Amino acid sequence: MSEVSNQLPTEPISAVGVVTSVSKAPDGFCVVAQTTDGFDADLWKDGLFKSKVTRYLCFNRKTGPDVVVDMKVIDIKDVLPEGFTPVEETVDTKETAMRKRRLCVKTSPRAAAKTAVYDIQIIAKSKYHLINYTCIGEINNMGIWYRMADVSQHQSSQETSSRASNDAPPNTASRRTTRRPDYEHQSSGNYTMTALHDVPFVISEKFYENPKEMQQVNLMGITIKSLAEIEEEFYYNFSTERSIAV
Repeated sequence: MSEVSNQLPTEPISAVGVVTSVSKAPDGFCVVAQTTDGFDADLWKDGLFKSKVTRYLCFNRKTGPDVVVDMKVIDIKDVLPEGFTPVEETVDTKETAMRKRRLCVKTSPRAAAKTAVYDIQIIAKSKYHLINYTCIGEINNMGIWYRMADVSQHQSSQETSSRASNDAPPNTASRRTTRRPDYEHQSSGNYTMTALHDVPFVISEKFYENPKEMQQVNLMGITIKSLAEIEEEFYYNFSTERSIAV
């Protein structure tokens, strides 16, 4: 077993990509340049022809509305898993990101995510495993591992929502009985205004009156009958069938 670090980063990963060079990573991105056991973490390396093409995994933890909640490594011919987005191009040069294999990423709004990916490591193919990490597959004979953890929501947002709820006018509850909901409740405890906020929702007055009794109508020779008339005309007591059965 091998352990990278017991200390969990404070922010989850918000984006994952691939770059052509360690020095070409966008601002805010961390590049996985080496494996945990000290080897070059090039995801494109060709052992036979020593290609000059290189690909390195990168990610950032920029605080934003979305977080990465899952990752998968699949064959290039496999069907894309539902809800996942493939990393098709390098973020620096827009070239093909990988060959033979595809890295797929699933993101979710932070407010709706209970767990997210907090760290990604690469380990050369060996007997070692990373503590508290999960292997999602291999690329270029190297294992891709990620670490999951609970998503912490911003306390300040919760406090703001709580104060807004406590400061609501006394007659708010009665108003909401005749209107559409003013907000949607998210799993984080925050409230989001909708497009239907303050739009009256009332029952049309035409439904207050009792419907008039249906009258017989003759339309192009078709007579509309009441339920009682239909039952009377087509009533059948099955007496013959009962006498045979007895």
